[in-house]
Amino acid sequence: MARNRVSLDDKFDLTKERIFISGTQALIRLVLMQKERDRRAGLATAGYVSGYRGSPLGALDQQFQRAARWLTPQDVVFQPGLNEDLAATALWGTQQVSMRGDGRVDGVFGIWYGKGPGVDRSGDAFRHANLAGTSRHGGVLALMGDDHTCESSTTAHQSEFALVDAMMPILNPAGAQEILDFGLYGWALSRYAGIWAGLKLVKDNVESTASIDGRLDRIVPVLPDFDWPTDGVHIRPSDPPLAQEARLHEVKLPAARAFIAANALDRVILSGGRGRRVGVISTGKSYLDVVEALDTLAIDEVIAADLGLAFLKVGCPWPLDPARVRDFATGLELIIVVEEKRGLIEPQVKEILYGGAASPMVIGKQDETGAMLFPAAGALEPMRIAAEIGRRIQARRPTERVAGRLVDLEDRLERIA
Repeated sequence: MARNRVSLDDKFDLTKERIFISGTQALIRLVLMQKERDRRAGLATAGYVSGYRGSPLGALDQQFQRAARWLTPQDVVFQPGLNEDLAATALWGTQQVSMRGDGRVDGVFGIWYGKGPGVDRSGDAFRHANLAGTSRHGGVLALMGDDHTCESSTTAHQSEFALVDAMMPILNPAGAQEILDFGLYGWALSRYAGIWAGLKLVKDNVESTASIDGRLDRIVPVLPDFDWPTDGVHIRPSDPPLAQEARLHEVKLPAARAFIAANALDRVILSGGRGRRVGVISTGKSYLDVVEALDTLAIDEVIAADLGLAFLKVGCPWPLDPARVRDFATGLELIIVVEEKRGLIEPQVKEILYGGAASPMVIGKQDETGAMLFPAAGALEPMRIAAEIGRRIQARRPTERVAGRLVDLEDRLERIA
C-alpha cells in the first residue's frame, strides 16, 4: 500500500479531504472553504473576521495571523477589533458593501468572535445589525466563546440567552467536525433568512483536535421554498425601525425555522425501538457527555432498543424545531433534557408539547418531584448523567446489566462527593 503524504499545511489545503485539525484551526479552514464554495458557485465574495480575543477563543487571533499567507490571496481580511462592540459594528458594515450595487464584490461573509462578557457588551450592536439584516451573498457568524467553569474568566458565562434576546438563531457544535459543518450551515442560514447566526464554542470543542472530513462538498444546504415578500428579506438602505422589527418576526425567523427543519440539524441518535419509553435530548458538549454516560452504562444501539431508550442530538438549540420534537416525543413516557447552565432546550420542549395528547413528563434542571437534577451552576459530569439516566431506565425496565453499572456508579459518586 502506498502511504499518504502528510504535511502540517494539510489543514488549510482544500485539496486534502481527510485532515487532522483543532477547533480553532477549523475556523480558518471554514473561511477558506466558504470562499472556494462561492467561487465554484460563480460568486466573487470576500471574507472579514473581527472581534476581541478571550478564552476559549484566546488563540484565535494568533492562528488567523499565522494563516495570513493562506487567507490574503483569497481576499479574506482578519482585523482584530478595538473592542467587541466595535467589531460587531464593523461586521454590520460589511453587509452593506453590495447594498447599493456598487461594491467590488458580490458580498462579504463575516465572522465576529468574543468570549461571554464580549457578547454581553455587544448587545446593542447585535440587535441593530440583526434587525438590519445580512446581504444575499454575505452572511455573518457570531462566535460565542463560553467559559462554563470560569477557568479563565471573572465569572462563569453562558451566551445563548443574549443571542436569543437579539433573535439570532444558535448552532451548538460538538467537536471540530461540527464546527466546520455548522459554520457552513450558519452562513447559508444567514444568507437565506437575512439574519445573523450564532455558533457556541466552549473549550471542550474549540480546543479539541480530531481527524475530520474536510471535503468542500460535504455540506450541501437545502434552501426550502418560502413565501418571500416582494421586497425580499435582506439589508437595504432607508429601512424604518418598525419595518425591520416586523420583517424579523414575520419573515426572517419563520424562514430560519424553515431552513433548520429542511436541513435536519437535529439528529436521532437512538430510536428506542418499538417499546420506546425514555428519551434523552442534548446538544453540543453535553451531547458528548451523554455519549460517555451511555458508554459507562454499557448501552449501545442494540441494548438501547431493548431498554426502550431514545436519544436526540440537537444541532440548533434555538429556535427548536417543533416538528422534530413532537415526532421524537411520540410514545415516550419521560424525556430527560441534558444541557449545561440555564435550561434553553427544556422550556422550549415543554412549550412545544404542552397540551398534546399523552405528552411525556419532561425533566432537566429539576426532577419528577421538583428537586434539583442537573444544576445550572458549574459543569455537568458524565458519571452524574449516567447515574440519573440509569435510575430512570431501571425503574421502567429493570435489567441486571444496568443494575450492576448503577451500583458501581453510586459507589464512585459517593466517594467523590
